[in-house]
Amino acid sequence: MPVPTPTDQTRWRCTLCGNLTRFDVTRSSRAVEYVHLDLAGESQVEEREVLSESIESVRCRWCDAVDKVELVDRPGAQV
Repeated sequence: MPVPTPTDQTRWRCTLCGNLTRFDVTRSSRAVEYVHLDLAGESQVEEREVLSESIESVRCRWCDAVDKVELVDRPGAQV
């Protein structure tokens, strides 16, 4: 089940420990990249266009809880 992405009005919060700032996020994405190779063969991505992206899981860095993250309102956010 995908995890909702925070917005300008919301942020993540761990329901187990209350963490608001540290998470490990696993996401899947499809992207088109413009890759520049120099003459030695070293590559560098110069442009990236994300076609689709979904967050698969969010793990709390403080208590190691998985799938215990909820969206809460940001302080001062206009609802």
